[in-house]
Amino acid sequence: NGRSAVATATAVRTVQPPRIDGRAGDDAWRTAPTMSGFRMFEPRVDEEPRFQTEFQVAYDDRNLYVLVRLFDPHPDSIMHALSRRDVRGPSDQVKLLIDSHDDKRSGFTFAVNPDGVKRDYALSNDSDEDGSWNGVWDVATSIDSLGWTAEFRIPLSQLRYAPAPSHTFGFGIWRDVERHRERSAWPLWSPMRTGIASQLGRLTGLQGITSDRRLEMTPYVVTKNVQRPAGPGAYGREQQLSIGGDLKLGITPNVTLDATVNPDFGQVEADPAVVNLTAFETFFSERRPFFVEGTGLYRFELNCYIVVDCSTNEGLFYSRRIGRSPALRGQYGDATTATATPIAAAAKLTGRTRGGLSFGLLEAVTPEVTGTQQRTVEPLTNYAVLRAQQDLRGGESGISVIATAVNRSLDDLTRPFMHEAAYATGATFRHRFNRGQYEVAGQFAASRISGSADAILRTQRNGVHSFQQPDDDLEVDPAATSMTGTAGQLKFGKYGGGITRFETSLVRQSAGFDVNDLGFLRRADRVDWSTWGALSWRTARWIYRWAQLNGNHWETWNTSGTRLENAWNVNGHMGLNNNWDVHLGGTLSGVTPSYCDRCTRGGPVLRTSRGFFPWGGVNTDSRQKVSGGLWVNLSYSDEGHSRGTSLSPYINFRLSTSLQANLGLGVEKDRNDAQWYGNVEENGTTHYTFAHLDQRTVSMSLRLNYTATPDLTFEFYGAPFVSTGTYSDFRELSAHPGADRYEDRFQPYTPGNPQSAFKFTQLRTNAVIRWEYRPGSTLFLVWAHGRQADDASGQRQPWAREYRDLFALHPDNTFLVKVAHWLNR
Repeated sequence: NGRSAVATATAVRTVQPPRIDGRAGDDAWRTAPTMSGFRMFEPRVDEEPRFQTEFQVAYDDRNLYVLVRLFDPHPDSIMHALSRRDVRGPSDQVKLLIDSHDDKRSGFTFAVNPDGVKRDYALSNDSDEDGSWNGVWDVATSIDSLGWTAEFRIPLSQLRYAPAPSHTFGFGIWRDVERHRERSAWPLWSPMRTGIASQLGRLTGLQGITSDRRLEMTPYVVTKNVQRPAGPGAYGREQQLSIGGDLKLGITPNVTLDATVNPDFGQVEADPAVVNLTAFETFFSERRPFFVEGTGLYRFELNCYIVVDCSTNEGLFYSRRIGRSPALRGQYGDATTATATPIAAAAKLTGRTRGGLSFGLLEAVTPEVTGTQQRTVEPLTNYAVLRAQQDLRGGESGISVIATAVNRSLDDLTRPFMHEAAYATGATFRHRFNRGQYEVAGQFAASRISGSADAILRTQRNGVHSFQQPDDDLEVDPAATSMTGTAGQLKFGKYGGGITRFETSLVRQSAGFDVNDLGFLRRADRVDWSTWGALSWRTARWIYRWAQLNGNHWETWNTSGTRLENAWNVNGHMGLNNNWDVHLGGTLSGVTPSYCDRCTRGGPVLRTSRGFFPWGGVNTDSRQKVSGGLWVNLSYSDEGHSRGTSLSPYINFRLSTSLQANLGLGVEKDRNDAQWYGNVEENGTTHYTFAHLDQRTVSMSLRLNYTATPDLTFEFYGAPFVSTGTYSDFRELSAHPGADRYEDRFQPYTPGNPQSAFKFTQLRTNAVIRWEYRPGSTLFLVWAHGRQADDASGQRQPWAREYRDLFALHPDNTFLVKVAHWLNR
């Protein structure tokens, strides 16, 4: 609990700041004590590292200075590679970890490789790393006959700490020797324990450093040339100019305001293409810098447990809701309607007290967006999130709360479709014990949405809730103007110590729980119970550097008691001594009779047959000039009527220390014999129709990265995508959808004028020149290119011709120049 017998380093005040040149000749380094004592933690734990490492720490009123000497008897063998900031290449590295609050839960990391490529991220919750954080700091490196050195200047304004006559920071240094895949740290960091910040040493001797108010401004100018439809088959171009800015103000030493006005994110990559034929929404990750930075504080995850690796991405706050594509664009929009809602302004207020209380307030406003005939497609909307986390027992325990709110200004056109207000709140607790090896945690959340009866009726009947489903205890209330729900989770596990790990988790969400106005939830009305156990070896042996064997079991019901899933999974992972890694696993589902209550989109539940889903993957040594990997996923279900194959090979080329290329390929062949086709009303009877879907998808991705210097880079990304599908063997649900025999669940049905096929093709490319012409100030030159088409005929052609036709589509080009200039006081 806390740091006992903690390694301690001492910083000395310097009158003459060192020149940041990667060399040790300055007066400051002649007086600062030299410290060592690094211990290996990979591939073996708590052994003497192969090479010695030493460091010194100095400071003045404005900066913290650190000099690290990394000895290496073969400096010509030191691995180094140029890349854009925050991109980790096959290279040696040294990084500083600073917990300026000394709370053992938070901090900042500053890393550099021998070529001077910087990486930085913020640390929260002891181990969550937020790579979107970009501090303004300086570092220089040099390689000499003894190895290499790194000399850091970290402005104290980039750290957060309370006013005091003297300070003690949590402090650590990690070193990676890439050619030997060896990692060492001062003090020792143990992978057998949980957490990062809680394992740091201490930095003492910091006397009389002030906590001045910080003011940083980054005004930017964007000029953009975009394509606009000018009529059927005709296109024109429009020149746009916009001005905006970001502001960061240190209101107090522990409280910071981040604000943005009229933000433009034109340099951000577009979302990947996807064909979604399920009843659930597709999740897209956040890429916009303002919303990505500091996201860890606002995270409140739902359905997060190890069995699913928190891969559902569900939670009370999903920042992609802010600035989304206008919700009614398909209702009242046309080809000229905006594809994204602009953000008028947004602000975040964050802070942390010495008592371990972290808090954040996010506020954003999006204006009204109109479409055809000035009809509203997205109303004026205000979004708000309040988050607070209190650490207890030196960070070993904690509680947190969150509240979210969405308020819209609706008119007669939008009121039948959208909620007028949506609120959600939640609370969590966690408690670690037995030297942090065990943890018990839980959460509770509640939601309330309100709006017109039409809007609430739509929500009751959508795929998240499906109140109209006849085989449960739910009923549709057509007169309701609000809906409420709750969710909860309790889990207990062992996450450190020895080689054994386990976790068991119970989740329950009521049918009326809904957070999708500002959160992300695929479905409500569920009860999940999962158990995970693992054997984890983190010390190198015989043929492996590390290995882990996992076993999982999970069951899911809806709140009416219908079993939705009962599955077992076994998977193993191993990092070999030749620096390859291999992965193998498989899932057996439907172990006991299970049912799908969403497959009919509101109709009766459908019995699901047992399925088997094996998978495997291998990655080669990424340090080599040519490396790659292959992942294979197979599926067998519906008593052999449905099966699928997915191949995902990729290859990396390190053409030089400054030029890298990556080519990825995705090939999927899926035969789904129970694909929902549509619900057809005929003479007062609903026919729940299904078909055999033969779908084939080929996608590619190409990345080129050229780094002239760590501050000047060129990046290209291209992603063609073609997916075709053919429907056949049309059927409808029989009177016995829960029958034991697969064939008895359906009966013949002939739809009128069916769409028997589809084809979706898309090409997206993005080219960005990024020049950080001074710390914190950046020039972007961007070319975004797209082509897209839907073809209801679904005519299949050889893949080479599919891609040739894709390039024959009319292009959509956008050219953008953005200048962001950092100012500080």
